[in-house]
Amino acid sequence: MRIALGNDHAGFPMIEAVKTILAELGVQVTHFGSYDPEPVDFPDIARLVCGAVTGGDVDRGLMVCGTGVGASIASNKRRGIRAMVAHDTHCAHQGVEHDDVNVLCIGAQIIGPWLAEDIIRAFVGATFSTEEHFQRRVAKLREMELDAARELAEEVAANDGSKR
Repeated sequence: MRIALGNDHAGFPMIEAVKTILAELGVQVTHFGSYDPEPVDFPDIARLVCGAVTGGDVDRGLMVCGTGVGASIASNKRRGIRAMVAHDTHCAHQGVEHDDVNVLCIGAQIIGPWLAEDIIRAFVGATFSTEEHFQRRVAKLREMELDAARELAEEVAANDGSKR
């Protein structure tokens, strides 16, 4: 498995432990930063991680920030991304199995490295279900994403017209 890894300054203290866990699992990691504890904007890192996922350079993404919430919000703004915050193992594997989650977001200030290891193992080890009802639901999520894109395009077009 190939994973794009990203963190902000709040996730920086945990990032070496996360890299070690991923290495032990045999995961190929592309790390997009941050590389030191200086403040950074998590949306910038999420853009890079999600771009690697949607571009097919990696199989999944993993974001580490303070709570996981901001990284999840930023990641879910990207086309083709289904990101989740998971602070327990059940959500970590079920999100993949039922919802085809492709970006895991964890909060370094919420959980410690020992729980992060269990969560990451559950996420990496999970596969999306072949059951029809899960496939159908994920297709509906994609439809919602496309609807939102159309609405945004209409809004932009309407605003462009009002500037003339």
